[in-house]
Amino acid sequence: MNPEQKERFARHIRLPQIGEKGQQAILDASALIVGVGGLGSPAAMYLAAAGIGKLVLSDYDIVETSNLQRQIIHREAAVGEHKVESGRQTVRALNPRCEVDVISYQLEGDELKRVVSSVDIVLDCCDNYPTRFDVNRACVATVTGAAIRLEGQIMNYQPAANSACYQCLYTHAYGAEESCELEGVLGPVVGVIGTMQALQALLILAGQGEAMVNRLLLFDAYAMEWQAVTLSKNPGCPACAKT
Repeated sequence: MNPEQKERFARHIRLPQIGEKGQQAILDASALIVGVGGLGSPAAMYLAAAGIGKLVLSDYDIVETSNLQRQIIHREAAVGEHKVESGRQTVRALNPRCEVDVISYQLEGDELKRVVSSVDIVLDCCDNYPTRFDVNRACVATVTGAAIRLEGQIMNYQPAANSACYQCLYTHAYGAEESCELEGVLGPVVGVIGTMQALQALLILAGQGEAMVNRLLLFDAYAMEWQAVTLSKNPGCPACAKT
């Protein structure tokens, strides 16, 4: 770590849970963010600001005016652009030393597996069950978030810890018809969950991610309450039973 990096990340380095070793691990790490919307916006920005070495941004949507209420990585001038290109510009403005690759089409099949295998951690910030299931099946360490209305949730999957995965929790696409477009969502709710995803990713990369193994956190923004649910690995899970 050079002197400029030590100065920039001094507040991380002072933390006993991070230190120089943990910060170096973050600098050397790469992450795939699937979805550069409400969740992916703060996740990408905080990872970039924290010094992650490389981000791969994946999203096939373009920026719309209705996104600006919650997707803080995008600016009004970016309306009509691909979200990944808009996201790349913001990330580069935050941290020019962060390498950013973009994928502006749906990742699936063998290509999804290849991209997943090329990074250290995946943040599932998408907004639909089919993509979440595909990412979960392809994944190594994954931090999954979701938010709608005034509710949010976050969990992570750590194969090395033999933890429950997303499909252990959701065997079917319950509530697949729900969407923020139909149901609405309060902007900061996705910010809370996306920021928590970035926090979990950084702790995992720094070797401090044990607290979320086999746990689901549920956030009720109206009541301002968090609830933790203990998860169990499903021995017959079609996604992770063999891991």
